[in-house]
Amino acid sequence: MKLEEAKEKFVNAWGTLGSNWGINRTMAQVHALLLVSSNPMSAEDIMAELNISRGNANMTVRELINWGLVFRVNVKGERKEFFEGEKDIYKVAKRVLIERKKRELDPIFKILSEVKTIDENKKDPEVKAFIDTIEDINGLVNKADTFANIIVKSDEHWFMNSLMKMMK
Repeated sequence: MKLEEAKEKFVNAWGTLGSNWGINRTMAQVHALLLVSSNPMSAEDIMAELNISRGNANMTVRELINWGLVFRVNVKGERKEFFEGEKDIYKVAKRVLIERKKRELDPIFKILSEVKTIDENKKDPEVKAFIDTIEDINGLVNKADTFANIIVKSDEHWFMNSLMKMMK
């Protein structure tokens, strides 16, 4: 397999994987492209490589910058903006986890805390069943949040050692 063919296959696979994780497919593809590119790329380079519009490329790059997965870099003698992806895959995983936590777990915490303050008779079987279910969900979300926080605060070696121990 030639390098360009391998890059294209990886970028497409990463895009599919990203969409399975709830991340926009194009966003995942731009990230993958910058992740495996040895040189910084301009928006025009990204557009040409992925066959996407200027607006889509610019919006996607800005979002990846907001996520901390892509950085602006200066290229001597160039007036265009260039970008490169975070190469440390552990940092990438942590950044994605932080963003997913912010977008998925944090909002559900807010909703769960609001809906469990029912202003009705808590002895009513239907109200009690609702509150019990909400508390069960809250317990699971709390565990997921705790686990996410442990991973985010951990260093790579601790995480990999713990993962290997769990797989044995």
